[in-house]
Amino acid sequence: MNRINYLFLTVLLSANTYAAEADYSQPIAITSDDNATSIRENVSIYTNNVEIRQGSLNIKADRLEINASAGKGNEVFLTTGSPVQYSQLLDGDLPVTATASEIRYDRASRTLTLSGNAELSQSGSQVQAAVIRYNIETQEIVAESGEQKKRVTTIFTPENKENP
Repeated sequence: MNRINYLFLTVLLSANTYAAEADYSQPIAITSDDNATSIRENVSIYTNNVEIRQGSLNIKADRLEINASAGKGNEVFLTTGSPVQYSQLLDGDLPVTATASEIRYDRASRTLTLSGNAELSQSGSQVQAAVIRYNIETQEIVAESGEQKKRVTTIFTPENKENP
């Protein structure tokens, strides 16, 4: 991605748009129809109607695999679905939403990796790519065309300005 696109993406997702710090201090609640856990392997698999909540962060998927082998606070959540849906309110009640065939949430780095028809939207603007890496905390995005060479598309919605 060239420097101009990166600059536009940074502007798109900056200005008072940090995820509410309170989200990260909240417990993570997971609901699903089914669950299988290997205590020895530190792996849990949730299937059917999976929902993950942490404060305003919400992920809905068909399947979730949590690998907790790296210890508490370093879990990796791998969700799959058709599609997986992510949403979160940022400071100022600005919603950010995303969809993809697979979303990987790395709790330690607060990074989402969206793969397969990935789309991320905020304030009416959106990024579409084969793979999108999104740091929730710093609001940085890296979008890639992937192996299929699907071009990265960024759509900026003009700001509505009212005359006084």
